[in-house]
Amino acid sequence: MLDLRELTGRARTHVVDLDMPRCTLHRDVVEPFLAMRGAALAAGLDLVAVSSFRDFDRQRAIWNAKFRGERPLLDRDGRPLEALALSPEARVEAILGWSALPGASRHHWGSDFDVIDRAALPVGAAPQLIPAEFAAGGPFARLDVWLADNMPRFGFFRPYSTDRGGVSPEPWHLSYAPVAVPAATALTVDVLAEALREAAEGAAAGIGDGTVTATVEGLEAILATLTGIHRRYVAATDPPPGATTAPRSSMGG
Repeated sequence: MLDLRELTGRARTHVVDLDMPRCTLHRDVVEPFLAMRGAALAAGLDLVAVSSFRDFDRQRAIWNAKFRGERPLLDRDGRPLEALALSPEARVEAILGWSALPGASRHHWGSDFDVIDRAALPVGAAPQLIPAEFAAGGPFARLDVWLADNMPRFGFFRPYSTDRGGVSPEPWHLSYAPVAVPAATALTVDVLAEALREAAEGAAAGIGDGTVTATVEGLEAILATLTGIHRRYVAATDPPPGATTAPRSSMGG
């Protein structure tokens, strides 16, 4: 089980760094990930994690840049939005469709990561991590089919496979069920609210490394609707194979 700081990305005592391929994963995820990668290689696929563990500060930097209009902000159909023309509440809603709230990202757990087939990536191109890349005719279409057929036997599933009214579908996002399911249950509204408030208190006290704004932008709007945010963007996920419902977190505050 993850402790509360690990659960919300404020510690990295549960993760280890790999060199080949370069990524950072929960210690219990390393062996099944490498086994799955080996099976994919045997099938002619170079499965790599292009985004793995992210801590609270990194997630906060992404969030704040989108809130301030410094990074692209998209609607649910992938169309660009003008962040500064939106109310704080509308900005929060738009960001949540594609980026997790700091403290609520499954990437904090080390159980979740984004994958591509490096062998299928055109020379000089960077992955965009958009659904079209994994659809028929896309560079990762073969990987998409292979994952559907093979990842369950290694313990992995896709928590954002379908549109449940929260996070937009992400066929590239894999989750290791033995770690992620109990983590999802432990990440309650109260735990998330405490992490966000501690970040704000740290900002007020001048605590931070100077590289990011220490608080989370839009915090007032976030806290006012945190129970709904939790329900739609944290708890509303696709279940692992064999489960009939997505993991449910206790709700409070």
